[in-house]
Amino acid sequence: MNLTYFIFFLAIVIGTLIITHWAAERSKTTDQFYVAAGSLSGIQNGLAIAGDYISAASFLGITGLVAFYGYDGFLYAAGFLVSYVILLLLIAEPVHHLGTYSIGDVIAVRFSGRRMRFAVATTGIIISILYLIPQLVASGLLIRLLLGVDYAASVWIIGTLMTIYVVFGGMVATSWVQIIKTVLLMSGTLLLLFILLSWVKWDIPFLYDQAKKESPLGEQFFLPGNLFEQPIEMLSLTLSLVLGTSGLPHILIRFLTVKNAKNARLSAMSATWLIGFFYLMTLILGVGVIGLVGWDSLANSDPGGNLAIFLLADVLGGDFLVAFVLAVAFATIIAVVTGLIFAATSAFAHDIYFHYFMKKKVSERKQLFVARLTAVVIGFIAIGLSIGLEDSNVAYLVSITFSVAASTIFPLLLLTFYWKRFNRVGAYAVLSVGFLISLLLVVIGPEGFHIISLYNPGIIAIPLGFIAAIVVSYFYRNGDQGKYKEMIVKIHASMGGRDT
Repeated sequence: MNLTYFIFFLAIVIGTLIITHWAAERSKTTDQFYVAAGSLSGIQNGLAIAGDYISAASFLGITGLVAFYGYDGFLYAAGFLVSYVILLLLIAEPVHHLGTYSIGDVIAVRFSGRRMRFAVATTGIIISILYLIPQLVASGLLIRLLLGVDYAASVWIIGTLMTIYVVFGGMVATSWVQIIKTVLLMSGTLLLLFILLSWVKWDIPFLYDQAKKESPLGEQFFLPGNLFEQPIEMLSLTLSLVLGTSGLPHILIRFLTVKNAKNARLSAMSATWLIGFFYLMTLILGVGVIGLVGWDSLANSDPGGNLAIFLLADVLGGDFLVAFVLAVAFATIIAVVTGLIFAATSAFAHDIYFHYFMKKKVSERKQLFVARLTAVVIGFIAIGLSIGLEDSNVAYLVSITFSVAASTIFPLLLLTFYWKRFNRVGAYAVLSVGFLISLLLVVIGPEGFHIISLYNPGIIAIPLGFIAAIVVSYFYRNGDQGKYKEMIVKIHASMGGRDT
C-alpha cells in the first residue's frame, strides 16, 4: 500500500464524515432530509449539480477518450455540456415550481393518483440504479489501485460510506459533499493544467504537434470519425446524452433545494459554466496525455484509457501529484454515488411508501425511518450488482442509462409541461414503451444476442417514446388530461410545491 495514496484517501473520508455528522443535526424533518429545506443558494446548488453530474466516467474516461480518439473524444464530452442548455430552458423552472420532494410530486400536480406516482418513482429508481452500478464499479477499481485491496472489498468500502452519508446526513450532507467535490475537482484539474502548460512552456501549438506525432492517427487526430465507424452511433449517443440529462432523477431533484426560480436558474447557469470549463480543460489534458505520455505507454498501461489522467500526473509531478489526482477522483465518485443513492431513496420512501402504500397516513418520524432504511437496502442492492459486474463495459451501461432517461422521464416531463392534449394514458405509454424498447435493443444488441450492431439505442428508443405518448394521447381523446390549467398557473405564478 502506497502511504501517500492512503493519507489522501483518509483525508477525504474523514472530511466527508465530519460533514455528515454536521448535517445529521440538520436532517431532523422530512423537509430537511429530502431537500435541505430549500436552504441552498443558486451558486451553492450549481456547484452541487456540477458535483452530481461530473462522474468518474467523465473525469477518468473523457481524458482517455481524447488521448485515444482526438476530436471525437471531445465531441463525446460536448454532449454532456449541451444537455444543460435544454435543462435550463425547458425543465429546471417547472420542476422547481411544481416539485416538493421528488419527480413524482412534479407529475402529480397534473396527473394525480397513486398509480402514476408509483410508475414515475419505479422508473426513476431503475434509472438511478443503472447509473449507480458503473460508478461503483469504477470506484472499486480506483480503490483497488489506491489502497491495493481486493475489488469486492473496494466496492464494499465505497458503497458503505455512501450509504452512511445518505442515512445520517440526508440532502444536506449529499449537497455539501458534492460542493466540496466540485471545488476539489475544478482546482485539481486547473492545477494539473497549469503544470502541463508550464511543462511545455505555454506553447500549446507545440503540444498539439507533439500529439499528432505520438498518435497513430496522425493528422486525423484533430478530425472527426475516429471513435465510431458508423455515424449513426455518434448521433445516437449524442442524442441520448443531450436529452438524457433532463431525465436523470438525481439531477432534477437538485432544483428542489433552492427557494425560488431565480436561484433555480442560477443553479443551472452556474453548473453549465463549471461543466463547460471542466470539459475544456479535459480537452487540453487529453492532448497532453498523448503528447507527453505517448500512445504506446498509454495503450500498454490501460487500453481503456481510464488511467490516462494518472499517467499524465505521474509524468508531471510524480507520486504526490498522482495521489492528489486519485483523491480528487475518489471525491468525484463519492459525490455522484451519494446523489444517486439519495435519488432512489427519496423516490421509494416518499412516492411509493408514503403516498402509494400508506396513503399519507404515517408520522414524519416513521417516514424518516423508512427513508433511511431504504437507503441501506438500495446501497446493498447496488453493491451486490456492482460486485457481479466487475468485468462489464461500464461506459456502455452509462449510455444505456442516458437512453432510458431520455426516452422515459424526459418526454414525460416535456409533454406534461407543454402539451395540453397529453393525457394520463399517454404518460403511462411513454414510460413503458421508452423503457421496454431500450431494454429490448440492449438484449438484441452487440452486448446481448448481437442481432443488431447498434451499441447506443437512443436513436430508436427516444423517438418511439415520444411517438407512443403522442399516438396514445390522440387515440384516447377522452383520457384524463389532468389539471393542465392549474399546473400552468403554478408554473407562471411561481407557486411551487412547498407553497401549496
